[in-house]
Amino acid sequence: MNDCIKEQYTAILKSELIKALGCTEPIAVAYAAAKARSVLGTMPDHCVVRCSGNIVKNVKGVTVPNSGGMKGIGAAAVLGLVGGDPDRELSVLQSVKPEDIEKTAELLKTDFCKAELAEGVENLYIDVKLSKGDEEASVLLKEKHNNIVKITKNGETVFEKNDEKNKAAGAFVIDRSTLNMKDIIDYAENAALSEFEDLVQTQIDCNLAIAKEGLTKDYGVKVGQTLLEYAGGPSVQIKARAYAAAGSDARMSGCPLPVVINSGSGNQGITVSMPLYIYALHYNIPRERMLRALALADLVACHQKRYIGNLSAYCGAVSAAAGSAAGIAWMLGKDYKVICDTVTNTIATIGGMVCDGAKPSCAAKIASAVETALTSLNMAENGRVFAPGEGIVKSDIEGTIASVGRMGKTGMKSTDVEILNIMLEDE
Repeated sequence: MNDCIKEQYTAILKSELIKALGCTEPIAVAYAAAKARSVLGTMPDHCVVRCSGNIVKNVKGVTVPNSGGMKGIGAAAVLGLVGGDPDRELSVLQSVKPEDIEKTAELLKTDFCKAELAEGVENLYIDVKLSKGDEEASVLLKEKHNNIVKITKNGETVFEKNDEKNKAAGAFVIDRSTLNMKDIIDYAENAALSEFEDLVQTQIDCNLAIAKEGLTKDYGVKVGQTLLEYAGGPSVQIKARAYAAAGSDARMSGCPLPVVINSGSGNQGITVSMPLYIYALHYNIPRERMLRALALADLVACHQKRYIGNLSAYCGAVSAAAGSAAGIAWMLGKDYKVICDTVTNTIATIGGMVCDGAKPSCAAKIASAVETALTSLNMAENGRVFAPGEGIVKSDIEGTIASVGRMGKTGMKSTDVEILNIMLEDE
């Protein structure tokens, strides 16, 4: 395969498949705050956190991990700067101690931390400013949950990231526009396993652990457990939905186990990986083929999200479930057309499901998305696919993915604003 494409796809997987402890939005806030304190060099007197509406939306309803049950931007920021380790990035709160939780709770009763809505900014935007007397430090994070783009101290810029400048200077820059279904399949089939083996194996190990936690403990509304309780001898389809949902059950309710994310989301990382893993077990798929299938699934999910962005009103469980089903199709020996038709059927059916923030009901949305994706695979296996011109389906898979992405990024902007307005009404 093309060496440039291979280099890009490996880089995309390394960039996307990273560990995160808890929901990535509050964790991103905690990471930015912890980094700002390390720059300031001391405990601040005051903290101001300015976030985009999508960050507010996704922090509001989830429990910050290792917080003793606290929720909200203030809790995430204060816990991050009190007890976080910025060197761990999206596992920043792994180092939190009981005394850090107590200190955070005390500070939240004061005016120590102020959270503000930043308008007219990117969907993923976090700006943390700390002050201690005459000393100040700030950290700006944009576009990706661990992507710090600017750091200042006492009014001077000490770090600034500029991809365009780096690209002009000849440095390697990830280019997600290289993603397409044919090359993704070629990569999964022909790239050396060593290019992605550790990444996807870790994804399975971490996400399976939290799925099992959700199936055995009291988290959320127990969507995963409910699916198995009422299945009466669960089929592979039911188990696939249950394991994916159970991981979200645990994660949305503060389970401290790490997950490996996809497109900036732990829920999407779980949704991509767990159904495929359950199918691999059911059909006794060799390990290497399973890992190659998961690399394909991850890249198909990233391909869809590159048009939409990491945060929007479009529920990312849909793109993740479509990716998982595409990986399952390849793993079971289906050809290019069946794989693409599986994606088409999925996003043409449930591509309108909205994201109204991270919270326990995400588990139910995941279960629904996986059900649709697996039905879409069954349809595709039998030559049944929605035709071009039916709704937003185009004449080829690339056009269909792009059109759904356009709907999610551009068409649903006003939906995103109204969802946030509704969520803030009770505050």
